Amino acid sequence: MSRFKQTVALKDVKCFALHGYYPEEQLTGNHFIIDLTTEFTPTGFDDELAQTVNYEDLNSIIKVEMKNTQKLLETVLNNIVIKVMERYPFVEKIDVSMKKLNPPMPGQIGHSFVKLSYSAAD
Repeated sequence: MSRFKQTVALKDVKCFALHGYYPEEQLTGNHFIIDLTTEFTPTGFDDELAQTVNYEDLNSIIKVEMKNTQKLLETVLNNIVIKVMERYPFVEKIDVSMKKLNPPMPGQIGHSFVKLSYSAAD
């Protein structure tokens, strides 16, 4: 059994999208920041991309799901997790979070925040 754990992640991926529960949010859109972290036991270190998670794929998954308008941010995050699991079934843990910048509500709010975690061991 390997004693190594490998993490591949993207941090602060900035997107503009039309997610939001209220119809106005789906018309005007908002700015979002996504963090996506994967963890797994590496099978080796022979300098081959097939033995790791390609963060270009992670970026592509994020971009595609951010274009797919949803009412709830939780739905977007769940879709991202599912796509990562489908592409990389060896991944043991996934954490994905999203900040919605300046959510449309009274007061000065920097961002709302939603996080979803997946663990194959649970």
